[in-house]
Amino acid sequence: MLRMYKGRAATAARTDRGGLLEIQWLWLLLLLTVFLLLPAPVKAYDYPLQNAYAATIIGTPSDLKAELPKKIREKHFKLAPLEGKEIPKLFWYQQAFRYSLAYQKEQAPLIFIIAGTGASYKSPKMQTLKRAFFQAGFHVVCLTSPTIENFIVTASSSGMPGNIQDDAVDLYRVMSRIWGDIQKRVEVSDFFLTGYSLGGAQAAFISKLDEERQLFNFRKVLMINPPLSLYSSVRIFDEMLEENIPGGPDNFSSFFEEVMAKFSEVYKESDWLTFNNDFLYRVYEKNEPTDSNMMALIGIAFRVSAANMIFTADALNNAGYILPKDLKLSSTDSTTDYAKVAFRTSFLDYFDELFFPFFQSREPDLSRQELIERQSLASIEPYLVQAEKIGMFHNADDLILAPGELQYLTRVLGPRAKVYPYGGHCGNIDHRQNVADMIEFFLQ
Repeated sequence: MLRMYKGRAATAARTDRGGLLEIQWLWLLLLLTVFLLLPAPVKAYDYPLQNAYAATIIGTPSDLKAELPKKIREKHFKLAPLEGKEIPKLFWYQQAFRYSLAYQKEQAPLIFIIAGTGASYKSPKMQTLKRAFFQAGFHVVCLTSPTIENFIVTASSSGMPGNIQDDAVDLYRVMSRIWGDIQKRVEVSDFFLTGYSLGGAQAAFISKLDEERQLFNFRKVLMINPPLSLYSSVRIFDEMLEENIPGGPDNFSSFFEEVMAKFSEVYKESDWLTFNNDFLYRVYEKNEPTDSNMMALIGIAFRVSAANMIFTADALNNAGYILPKDLKLSSTDSTTDYAKVAFRTSFLDYFDELFFPFFQSREPDLSRQELIERQSLASIEPYLVQAEKIGMFHNADDLILAPGELQYLTRVLGPRAKVYPYGGHCGNIDHRQNVADMIEFFLQ
């Protein structure tokens, strides 16, 4: 077939000038098609940290950050716990789901923002996104990650975070309730949705769910630095820590205590020490740490988040994994010993020993591999391919992606994917170009 086409084309080229022009147009059409399938190029980019680990830890130096308002119109609200949900005495301080609303005085589009793993609605990255979208004229609702204690205790239907499909349903329910509470306060023209890291992946699942339920009919949805496979990404974080502990994994306890002690020292000095991105950037320039040091630090940060999540899930489900089964802790009982166990527990331990058995008890025929595959954007590939409203911003050096995963995402999303050359994992989220590009994505 190909030889026949070439033969006919060659004959046309020799005998008919119009045929030659037709071939040229075919080539132009082919080149245009290829171009449209490529991820959007990024113009000259001045983010300074070309080490992905350093970028992840340090973020963006202040002189390269977007200029955002310091004061905005906002209120903080509470939602009652999910109906029928019993809150153990241990979590006496978690009596309501908390969120924030930044609002315009006039009619405006409303955007929901979902925090990443281990982050609340008040975290620094959420503050950046909130102020950026408010400045651009949006009402902004900030949502805590389903991996955070406040969400697990008050809004999770299963109390077992990490199942992206269940978490998306829980987030959608929260968003629906919030809209019911605030619609008399704000006048909304359209709805939008975004999230970063795990929140970015959850945004895609929520968008798919909303296609079925049609409460918000989101005009546009942006995934910022999402993982492709949750299982793959958390394995990367676990390995960062376990493969970079001085003295090996058996030295975890002493290494962890040493790191926490250093953090405490910094905290005690915080009255006269500005411990921010600029300080870290100067330290990095002066005495660049090894990749191994930085990987261990990133792994520690993830382990702390995972430990809080695992402890909460175990306590709510009386699973007997960290806490002894049927143990009734009060608000005055010490949990220090149990916390030490949680800090030694990797996310993969949680997956195999608590998460998978929990969901297999609901679906006896569920396999481990099937559950892993459900926690991936690949499980909704047909939707992502056809959902023109969904876009993605990512970094070529994002450390939560395994080899080939970024290529997969850019192939699925095509021109709706924008890839920056540097930034690590969310390190450039407040860079002036990133912020401008986010706003442009939603306003164009």
